[in-house]
Amino acid sequence: MSKRVIIFDTTLRDGEQSPGASLTINEKLIIAKQLAKLGVDVIEAGFPIASEGDFEAVKLVSKNVKGSVICGLARTMPQDIDRAWEALKDAEKARIHMFIATSQIHREKKLRKSKEEVIEMATESIKRAKGYTGDVEFSPEDAARTDLDYMCDVVREAIAAGATTINIPDTVGYAQPEEFGQRIKYIFKKIPEAKDVVISVHCHNDLGLAVPNSLAAVQNGALQVECTVNGIGERAGNCSMEEVVMNLKTRKDFFGDFHCNVNTKEIFKTSRLVSSLTGIAVQRNKAIVGANAFAHEAGVHQHGVISHKRTYEIMNPEDIGWVGTNLVLGKHSGRHAVEKVVREMGYDVKEEQVDEIATKVKELADKKKELTRDDIVAIASDVVGELSEEETKIQLVDFQITTGNKTRPTATVELQVNGVRKVGQGTGVGPVDAASAAIRNVVDPKIKLKEFKLKAITGGTDALADVTVRLEDENGNIFLGDAIDQDVIMASVLALIKGMNRALNFKASALN
Repeated sequence: MSKRVIIFDTTLRDGEQSPGASLTINEKLIIAKQLAKLGVDVIEAGFPIASEGDFEAVKLVSKNVKGSVICGLARTMPQDIDRAWEALKDAEKARIHMFIATSQIHREKKLRKSKEEVIEMATESIKRAKGYTGDVEFSPEDAARTDLDYMCDVVREAIAAGATTINIPDTVGYAQPEEFGQRIKYIFKKIPEAKDVVISVHCHNDLGLAVPNSLAAVQNGALQVECTVNGIGERAGNCSMEEVVMNLKTRKDFFGDFHCNVNTKEIFKTSRLVSSLTGIAVQRNKAIVGANAFAHEAGVHQHGVISHKRTYEIMNPEDIGWVGTNLVLGKHSGRHAVEKVVREMGYDVKEEQVDEIATKVKELADKKKELTRDDIVAIASDVVGELSEEETKIQLVDFQITTGNKTRPTATVELQVNGVRKVGQGTGVGPVDAASAAIRNVVDPKIKLKEFKLKAITGGTDALADVTVRLEDENGNIFLGDAIDQDVIMASVLALIKGMNRALNFKASALN
């Protein structure tokens, strides 16, 4: 009998918790629309009680994304559940997902609650959520380190209270595949009523076993896998969506009747879209979506692939929507060609954004004879990631940098901060460090540059520079800034200013 595995995507919630990943509300909507196009069953859009930004993002996704179930996360607290529903109520299909820790270490050290108190909090919250929607998911956090029988006690009571999906998380990536599979099997053995709900799993990758653990769970009765695009997430990340999906598709001989509804031809563009908007690069040797996934350098391998693809390729690149050779555009390429590339890569852009992207493409093509698909995608990412007028508290007026092999790099910047023009100077070990110091001296010296990443979009001395920075305020909050430009220093300055704008917006929202 055919068994459908529900794909629950938490890129916008758990994935965004990756260090350095920070998405605007509009960027979250773009990704959510692409996830729906990809065909994931459930989109966990955020944690509405966590911040005003998360609430607004979940609300926006709920109103505008159709097809997939839209899910909001909540703790087992009345205010969390009420806030989640407020954000979700306009969704075509809505789910409230609640969690509370059940492992001994979490109960004693974090919650300071007894076993009985934890169960009571879980059941009361499920009943409250059921008053809003019939689709309620419950997670005993750190289930993989929870005593088996106590975990079953919690699950049994959660089902009795009305939970329709029970998720078993390996919150810290501790489990081994055989062990985790047996944990799922034990649930069905001890709790007969578990067959009437969906058993789900949410595995982290701390030991590199998130995908094997998830697949072991599926083989033992779990019918929902919680995952993220490119496996992004806290610490070492989450279960990789594309790896689970392509395992089920490629190894039908092993997994038999298990399947999912994901349109695999949308995988590649979804991967690149998430990478571009979060600023988290996909490692070259990443399974399924890495640049080397379908590359063959060894002579024996090349000969084999030329003779017959199946000698060294167990999947067709076309199956994941791999776009192949880079398309080349020039200054005579029209708006429609630019729009086609942008939309093909998953960007659901407005007409005015297409116009802005096309204008920037032509401006760049006047300086650089040929533009590739990757150049255009980088420009599109920059445009859709632009801050709104209300969010732009800092604007660049002018900057000058002096540097040389016998000169200490010095930067002077003129900025408009909340409508007031200010000038600052700074020195550093290089021009970017000096620019960073100057900007921080004007805006807030307590904000530190924690990470700077530079990549050339395509090869050559005229390549677009793509800069991503991570800034940290005095309280440890992280803010991402990214920008592209032909000039490395200009890209760096613009990225720093975008990150500073996000820091100031966060500070303003916290005060309110």
